[in-house]
Amino acid sequence: MSKLLFLSLASGSSGNCYYIGTNEYGVLIDAGVSVRQTKKTLKDFGIAFENILAILITHDHADHIKSIGCLGETMGIPVFATEKVHEGVRKSRYVEEVLIQSRRLVEKDIPFFVRDLKITAFETPHDSSDNVGYSIEYDNQTFVIVTDAGHITDTIREYVCKANHLVIETNYDEEMLQNGVYPAFLKERVSSPTGHLSNRITADFLASIFSPKLKNIWLCHLSRDNNHPELAYKTVEYRLWQEGIKAGKDVALTTLKRMSPSIVYELT
Repeated sequence: MSKLLFLSLASGSSGNCYYIGTNEYGVLIDAGVSVRQTKKTLKDFGIAFENILAILITHDHADHIKSIGCLGETMGIPVFATEKVHEGVRKSRYVEEVLIQSRRLVEKDIPFFVRDLKITAFETPHDSSDNVGYSIEYDNQTFVIVTDAGHITDTIREYVCKANHLVIETNYDEEMLQNGVYPAFLKERVSSPTGHLSNRITADFLASIFSPKLKNIWLCHLSRDNNHPELAYKTVEYRLWQEGIKAGKDVALTTLKRMSPSIVYELT
């Protein structure tokens, strides 16, 4: 079988979009960057836009759906989301086209297939209409993404423990958030159980579930105002080190860029 590839097009509050698939076909997870940028980035990395067979939506906040109307309804790419997320997209002022022909429903914890990709949506806690992570299985490998989650649940733990390759949120540093410029209500929202995962929470979680089968960890959705890439990386690296796990040796650890693409990773 062809190698599984992963590419982050952008990961942050300005827009989120990821590619997972092979050289022959794949899917996008979220559509929060412009169609032009999506096409250009895929082309730059040798991925044909025509080979995008589906778009998986995690939730209905603008930085995850801004381009979904054009990609889905105008360009005819099937858009997979839960019924509540689809309803949130329909009501969103950030999406001009109504998804009709491209609309596909998913049920949490019930797998479906896009070619050889076995995809399962699972619940994650966030203050959107509905919110899911995705587990994608291909050729005995499991890729999991958890973004925009206010706290770690048993469901998140269950799916992450199966992962060989993991994208997980480290949105904010707790001290930076509390001492930063956000108004009190926004600080409360970000740090609430339906807000975002902090560097510390994610670091403690990863230290508690790590096993040698986990080969890649990508830290995603970093805040522009309340985090730094180096800080997120060092927080997770140090917490893993405390458990005898060495980043770069026992597991590859990477912080994804907010507004520019990563390299293409071949997952083995």
